[in-house]
Amino acid sequence: MQRRLDLYDNSDFDPGGNSWRRVLWYFASLFVFESGWMPLLSLKCWLLRKFGATIGHGVVIKPHVRIKYPWNLSIGDHVWIGEEAWIDNLVTVTIHSHAVLSQGAYLCTGSHNHRVPTFDLVVKPIVIQSGVWVCARAVILPGVTLGENCVIAAGCVVERDVPQGAMVRPAAVRCSDSRSAPNSSSESTSADSMDS
Repeated sequence: MQRRLDLYDNSDFDPGGNSWRRVLWYFASLFVFESGWMPLLSLKCWLLRKFGATIGHGVVIKPHVRIKYPWNLSIGDHVWIGEEAWIDNLVTVTIHSHAVLSQGAYLCTGSHNHRVPTFDLVVKPIVIQSGVWVCARAVILPGVTLGENCVIAAGCVVERDVPQGAMVRPAAVRCSDSRSAPNSSSESTSADSMDS
């Protein structure tokens, strides 16, 4: 199958808001919200609310956080969002109380259907239940619900729902025993073990 991006059409997709609101948010986000120059957490929450987000009490949003569309965002009480987290919410993202998004965490609600030549847009909401910890640089893909108090370890990519209390870890990295030069009798064995 040959991809035909010239035939791509997402004109039926409506991210909410209207065109002037999206333009205003683009500039407010770029020059104020994402900036490291605005240390006042309450001002960030106020700005999000003005653009239609539902924001609880005691929410901490660190510098350089990106939020695609505030009107598609609901955050409970005492949520922490770390530096450079990206909430790419083409559709709704719901983050319940006492959840943590660590540095560089990425919530992705949009993807594309690679099985058709027109690469159609596919969007699905994300739900993060209370007490969840999404660790640094973890990626949560469209349509995922993270159950209460689960932990997503650093660098994980999550494409399915995670049950309450579970811990998701990336595949283990195996290290060789030594960097010393192999002797001739074990050379082939060592080379073979590196491939396994």
